Amino acid sequence: MEKIKEKMNSLRAEADSAVTRAETAETKIKQIEHQLLEKDQTITSLNVQIARLEGEVQSTEEKLILAKSAQEDGEHSKTTNDSLARKIVLLEEELDAAEKNVKETTEKLRQVDVKAEHFERQVQRAEQERDQWEQKYEDMLAKYKSSQAELDQLMKEMNLI
Repeated sequence: MEKIKEKMNSLRAEADSAVTRAETAETKIKQIEHQLLEKDQTITSLNVQIARLEGEVQSTEEKLILAKSAQEDGEHSKTTNDSLARKIVLLEEELDAAEKNVKETTEKLRQVDVKAEHFERQVQRAEQERDQWEQKYEDMLAKYKSSQAELDQLMKEMNLI
């Protein structure tokens, strides 16, 4: 009788432990999914920023073309020529800065994409681990129910004696 009680207590402890591990795994999965959502939002934000910067680059390139055209047309006046040269330099600097910014943003996007893939793999592993723990829990619960049925049968037989 004592062995059966010990076995039941052991099975209960194992079942409680399995439930705790499953809850912990679910918490980890939720955290990873939250991180993945944040990374997706970052990717979306960076994509918007890239599109905006590409628009700025195009606008800057158009301004540069216009400034160069105006420089060719405005060679009549030295002051006009000097001001256009300054504009060109400023626009080229803006273009260089915008191109650098696009490159940096593209690199950040690539890194975020790599991290997102890594987190997706972590989520898959966590889900697989959760499924395994759930299967173990179900197996232990079936064993517990079977043991409980045996105990009930034994109790009935003992009461009949």
